Amino acid sequence: MAAYWIAHVTVTDPDAYAGYQALAPKAFAQFGARFLARGGTAETLEGPAFARHVVIEFPDLAAARACYESDAYSAARAKRAGAANVHIVIVDGVKLG
Repeated sequence: MAAYWIAHVTVTDPDAYAGYQALAPKAFAQFGARFLARGGTAETLEGPAFARHVVIEFPDLAAARACYESDAYSAARAKRAGAANVHIVIVDGVKLG
């Protein structure tokens, strides 16, 4: 069953964040990720406001978790450190039918 990585991001240092953007897609690709939403128009209805919202679909919860814990994504996170306020959750999808 699919799982979803939901990230809320406000970039505070675009130059440093560019290092994350250069590395993260490779990590996602290694784990079969597919972007469903990335940036674009958003409206915060409740809770803290973030500038960007990202939804990434993975084949399953294990793949989503493995991506986050991978060496490739750890390297990307290191580039992002101090360059953004980030809130990430991984959620299991629902079985339809």
